[in-house]
Amino acid sequence: MEQSVINNATPWTLPPFDEETITETKKLIAENGENLVDSFYKSLEFGTGGLRGIMGVGTNKINKYTIGLATQGLANYLKKAGKAPLSVAIALDCRNNSDYFAQVAADVLSANGIQVYVYESLRATPQLSYTIRQLNCSAGIVITASHNPKEYNGYKVYWNDGGQLVPPHDKNVIDEVNKIKSVSDVKFEPNVELVNLLGHEMDEKYLNTLNQLLSDDVDKNTKVVYTSIHGTGIVSIPKLLAKKGYKNVYVVEEQATPDGNFPTVVSPNPEEKAALDLALEKGKEVDADIILGTDPDADRVGIAVKNLEGNFELLNGNQTASVLFYYMMQKANLNEHPYFVCKTIVTSELITEVANHFKIPIYNTLTGFKYIAEVIKEKEGKEKFLCGGEESYGYLIGDDVRDKDAVISAAMLVEVAAWAKQNGKSFYELLLEVYQTIGFYREALVSLTKKGKKGLDEIQDMMKNYRATPLKLLGGFKVVKIHDYQTSKTTLVAENKEVEISLPKSNVIQFLLEDGSLVTARPSGTEPKIKFYFSVKGNLNSKASFNQDWEALGQKIESFKADLIS
Repeated sequence: MEQSVINNATPWTLPPFDEETITETKKLIAENGENLVDSFYKSLEFGTGGLRGIMGVGTNKINKYTIGLATQGLANYLKKAGKAPLSVAIALDCRNNSDYFAQVAADVLSANGIQVYVYESLRATPQLSYTIRQLNCSAGIVITASHNPKEYNGYKVYWNDGGQLVPPHDKNVIDEVNKIKSVSDVKFEPNVELVNLLGHEMDEKYLNTLNQLLSDDVDKNTKVVYTSIHGTGIVSIPKLLAKKGYKNVYVVEEQATPDGNFPTVVSPNPEEKAALDLALEKGKEVDADIILGTDPDADRVGIAVKNLEGNFELLNGNQTASVLFYYMMQKANLNEHPYFVCKTIVTSELITEVANHFKIPIYNTLTGFKYIAEVIKEKEGKEKFLCGGEESYGYLIGDDVRDKDAVISAAMLVEVAAWAKQNGKSFYELLLEVYQTIGFYREALVSLTKKGKKGLDEIQDMMKNYRATPLKLLGGFKVVKIHDYQTSKTTLVAENKEVEISLPKSNVIQFLLEDGSLVTARPSGTEPKIKFYFSVKGNLNSKASFNQDWEALGQKIESFKADLIS
């Protein structure tokens, strides 16, 4: 056993840690196995989504003490960098222990003399972002692990603009955490006079703000099936649809009750078809025009719509974003504002082509919605944000929120379906219209899970190999450019020349092929995974040839997979 692991674990066998924690840590040390290593080989770090991990004992797990340390570090940083009076808003999702961890965070902040506004019960993550801006808070916290499995929880931190922490704030908070010598230095005893509960009044403000972004002039008889997958979306999405006047909204009752055990699904991730199985059954029963499902903290939404054969088909995040943004750009008054849109570097270039079609500027960012929020902040007062998104089912309409928002996105997607129906089309036919008139793209994502320290080492080795021996061919096509966001260099292969990348450094590498295809390798910032993104382009001449042309693009992706993931 590495001595550093034992050194990290030993303090957890003594007060001030509670008896349960002490007992469990001693047990792990006695066993001296992989569980001890996974629990103590490192401390949790802020990634693209903040602090996230499996709940349990240890420096590498989510528990009272890692939450307390993170919150004390945040409090210390706010006292250095924030403007008085200091205040923090806190929201929580449906997960097991989320209410407890929210209380721990509120206790530590108030013990440090910081005003706290904490929601009385679960609320959507985007509502927290909205709340920060409404109350002029110094920062915000959401207790959530987003779409991760039930054993996970997490801790997202937001700055005063309502966006998640970006450099230098994320690193500075961690630096403050690392300066804390002992858990004894964390102030756990609350000042209850500084803790304020939030509830119905803020809910109404949030929903009224979103309601103003939606149109009244679409078919309100559109049939909608919605599932919250046991998450927080049930608190706000049905209310917003009702407020806008939609009459035929069917909630999947088996998944309507918030439950951190997610009893009806293996994983509460709307990217996975199984999570929407009950919604699909309901959709067939009521002959729905659109089916929607949101993740536990309601910042991501997945949809299913009827294809040309009349069967429900789940659209991926790129397809959904392309249609949603096409609709948004089409209805926008481009003479009223100098609008812009945003996407991440792994999100379909089809969105770039849609933006170019409407002559709207588009900005690419690193993966993580916090970077889109950063662009919105930079452009404030000069250009107006219209919409933005990423391929992992996260979209934002308007700039009242500074994180992906499944509440407004779900309602706007219903509006798109209603508008299409009103104009004699389906949502799916609108997608094909985009493919025919703008560009025909197909994307795929492959995630390899590598758990624990061993898995992390394997992921690091894979990325090192891609850099040490760059690929020359994929699927028989030459690699013409290599974008390495870690070195901030683009290699022009034929010219043997390097040019600078202006984005911040990130452990991402992209291969651009001679046929215009793009392949990306990126270790996840929130899960023990390495992700591979594939994007290929073709031509769609008619709706009748769609299935055949789509299959051809799929075969090309498979050939790339075979070469990249051996």
